[in-house]
Amino acid sequence: MSSPELSPITDGDRAEVGAFLHLHMNSRLSAEQWSAFMVPPWPVEAPNRGFLLRDGGAVVGAYLAFYSERVVEGRTERFCNLAAWCVAEAHRAASVRLLRALLGQKGYHFTDFSPSGSVVPLNRRLKFEDLDTTTTLVPNLPWPLRVQGVRLVTGDREIEGLLTGDDLQRYRDHRDAAAARQLVLREPDGRVCHVVVRKDRRKRLPIFASILHVSDPEVFARHQGVVFRHVLLALGRPATLVEHRVTGAAPRRGRLLGSPRPKMFRSTTLKAEDIDYLYSELTCVAW
Repeated sequence: MSSPELSPITDGDRAEVGAFLHLHMNSRLSAEQWSAFMVPPWPVEAPNRGFLLRDGGAVVGAYLAFYSERVVEGRTERFCNLAAWCVAEAHRAASVRLLRALLGQKGYHFTDFSPSGSVVPLNRRLKFEDLDTTTTLVPNLPWPLRVQGVRLVTGDREIEGLLTGDDLQRYRDHRDAAAARQLVLREPDGRVCHVVVRKDRRKRLPIFASILHVSDPEVFARHQGVVFRHVLLALGRPATLVEHRVTGAAPRRGRLLGSPRPKMFRSTTLKAEDIDYLYSELTCVAW
């Protein structure tokens, strides 16, 4: 068998790659959805949408990537988030070529927020580091809460009026992200907290949500019950997965997971605390 041809994914390839991922990776997403998800809503000069493999002209493998430019400690840093990775069984031997093509791009920090079990040791050999994903599973309860004057805001126009600076930019950058559900907690004194949530699955069960971003951990800690109730009533998810590194502390109630899902990054200059889950497949791909 000849070796498949490796090339960057261009916008002209998206329809074919979307059809391949629909057929071979996740049929819950249509080919059209896969194609649309490949283009993030934030502005960035992306060199590609990832890399693909072709055999006889047909797509037989793909590794999607999401690019972004972030300001870290006053410096503009370039990120490449490794996303969906799928290769047809007959060509699995060529899988690593896709990964090496992505990692061979100079000037990027790399993140991988959904590595499968077999990918984790491979990433470690390639100098990826593990993030601390200590996670508590919180049951979302429906009964009324003493909210002490806090308001939970979800309307676009009102959120635009509450957020400023980097928080406002992050909100605008993710306003059209398929998997990002955004809200703002506003205390009576005007202090606000921007929260980003996604619907999630575990063991194929669509009953979970995950907290991806919290701009003010102190405000979140005071009013987390309001968020969990909203996730249940507005998003229809009875449980929330809360990573302590995202919220700044363990939630007040819930069950600590014994084996939380790994998340990883590779950088020669950045530290774990410089890495968050925005501008990634977690906000763009609605599984």
